[in-house]
Amino acid sequence: MSKLFSDENKAAFTNPLNLNNPITVQVLGICSALAVTSQLKPAIVMGLSVTVITAFSNVIISLLRKTIPNRIRIIVQLVVVAALVTIVSQLLKAYVYDVSVQLSVYVGLIITNCILMGRLEAFAMQNGPWPSFLDGIGNGLGYAAILVIVGFVRELFGFGTLWGYPVIPKFLYEAGYQNNGMMVMPAMSLIIVGCVIWAHRAYNKEEK
Repeated sequence: MSKLFSDENKAAFTNPLNLNNPITVQVLGICSALAVTSQLKPAIVMGLSVTVITAFSNVIISLLRKTIPNRIRIIVQLVVVAALVTIVSQLLKAYVYDVSVQLSVYVGLIITNCILMGRLEAFAMQNGPWPSFLDGIGNGLGYAAILVIVGFVRELFGFGTLWGYPVIPKFLYEAGYQNNGMMVMPAMSLIIVGCVIWAHRAYNKEEK
């Protein structure tokens, strides 16, 4: 039991949540942060999808790593990821069809997500299944957290809603308040991500 929750395993899970976050530190996965964060619901679903796929692809590749010929390892990784993405895509269409429509082609593009492929190559190919699972969960949740923050801000100020429900009081609109149309534009998500990166690095600099 102590080996399961050793310091190394804890670090594999917790580092991507903060000190080695895939978006704010490694600046990976920016494309989906631009594309699926205009509202909170698709941002959460995308984040959870990447988390599940990263975790289980890490485990599978970790189990197979000693049997995969080096020259075809990338092909094997892509096949594993593609199979998991297909399963997740079908589940989304079956249970949250409206969100799957919003996510459009971006679920399929998880196959080429640089965070996912990077963890397979840098971690799962060198470590056992349990540490690889923790690493996948940590990186997925670290990625998802940034998407949720960006989706929260964009939906709140762009549409005046959260999860599709109005949250800004009607009297504010009657007093002249207007939703910020720029928030729903892809360029604004890049600005918000930049602000999150700045805040994250400034905070961790103070912590150090």
